[in-house]
Amino acid sequence: MEVYMSDNTNSMVSYLRQNPRMMGVLFTLTLLLSQAGSAAAGGSASVIYGP
Repeated sequence: MEVYMSDNTNSMVSYLRQNPRMMGVLFTLTLLLSQAGSAAAGGSASVIYGP
């Protein structure tokens, strides 16, 4: 049995239609992870160390 990306996309779309609150949860998690990534990277990208 082969699973194509459109099958996964269709199942995700149908899941989100049945559970609309999960869209907000996924969006919030995406925001939190992007903020955590910036903080873990140091947060001060304008500072250049070295010669």
